[in-house]
Amino acid sequence: MSKALSDVLREWMPHQRWFGGKGREWADVTEDGFFLSRSEPVLSVHRVRVTYADGGSETYLVPLSWRAHPDEELSSAFVGAVPAKGTDGEDRENYCYDAMRDRDSTPPWLAHLVSASTVGPMHFHPAGAAAIPEGVPGDVVSTEQSNTSLVYGQDAIFKLFRRLEPGLNPDVEIGQALRRTENPYIAPLLGYIEIDEDGAEPATAAMLQTFVRGASDGWRLATASVRDLYAEGDLHADEVGGDFAADSERLGSATASVHADLARVLDTEPADREWFAATARAMTGRLESALAVVPQLEEHLAGLRAVYAAVADSPEEVVRQRVHGDFHLGQVLRTATGWVVLDFEGEPARPLAERRQLDSPLRDVAGMLRSFDYAARHMLVEQPDDSQRAYRAQEWAVRNRGAFCAGYSAASGIDPCGDSPLLRAFEADKAVYECVYEARNRPNWLMIPLQSLTRLAAGAG
Repeated sequence: MSKALSDVLREWMPHQRWFGGKGREWADVTEDGFFLSRSEPVLSVHRVRVTYADGGSETYLVPLSWRAHPDEELSSAFVGAVPAKGTDGEDRENYCYDAMRDRDSTPPWLAHLVSASTVGPMHFHPAGAAAIPEGVPGDVVSTEQSNTSLVYGQDAIFKLFRRLEPGLNPDVEIGQALRRTENPYIAPLLGYIEIDEDGAEPATAAMLQTFVRGASDGWRLATASVRDLYAEGDLHADEVGGDFAADSERLGSATASVHADLARVLDTEPADREWFAATARAMTGRLESALAVVPQLEEHLAGLRAVYAAVADSPEEVVRQRVHGDFHLGQVLRTATGWVVLDFEGEPARPLAERRQLDSPLRDVAGMLRSFDYAARHMLVEQPDDSQRAYRAQEWAVRNRGAFCAGYSAASGIDPCGDSPLLRAFEADKAVYECVYEARNRPNWLMIPLQSLTRLAAGAG
């Protein structure tokens, strides 16, 4: 990589939402790139390996589009200007842009998938006989953080995995497996892209799925229901026109269906005593680490340790299987015919090998129960001392948590929310994680997981 491009990327990458090394000093950066398209604009793809001064390294995928002159319409996607020699030998500058936000540079991704191309180290794998749209540009989805997605018309959504790790991404692996089940609660996989990694398995670079038309985000629907409840001062949660419980029950049923199919087409294994003990140790370790960031956890320390210790001694029978791994209301869409579950890649901050491990379906249940609590209480941040709102938030959360569990139980024959030490521990572990996140990013939201820990550490359901 030229030093000029290196300097441009050093300046640009730390400001991108998908970059995970914010605040860390760069010790070194290396890159290898290749051209994916030489038409106008030229499209290149770069693997950028950042080595940090405090140890460790990460590799990011950075597609760039190139122009001979600045494009004012792409100013928000501008990466930098890089000196170059013109065909006449004169010094000039090439202007590079974030290719994922340059619509003119987005069609080649799907064209190569249709052709099952190999371009340099990159291999394109279409999945099945489903049609992949060609010749249309992709529009960037602005809300994403760890990855970058493009929507192609009304037919397909393309997700670029920014941070590369050797091995098949769980989102692709699970998408391939669930294609065999024709499960109605997922968006079918249309294809994926791998990129060679020296001395290791290829890394998953991107995937393409069917776009879910006319869908509404679960978080937005749930929080709209909470606002409706707050606006009706004399009505209970089951009396408000925007009651969400029926949707929550159907979501529970959809979740159970997805879990059942995952267990049918991928590996399962009974949990032994060592797994329970290791799970308890890991939770306790995360709690100890969180104390340094959130001192307020000290008052819950004894109760949480007891909750985790109960896991090590739990008599529950658990069959470990593949799960979603990062399940919450933002990962589901409601359509006219029901719910669709998205993003099976797990928690992006965790190593890929960990995300592919077998786990209990209760981890997903706990994640959704935590999400119901967040939806119910997020508006309390504005008025933390409003006892009436707090009461109504609790009422909404209890109603919708119960509805979700009822839907799951009816579909599976298993009550996921009974007196389960493991479920309570999963919820507590997730709330501890939330405390650390909020302390670092939204301190005024810290009250939400801390209040939940008061309940969970006391042993309440």
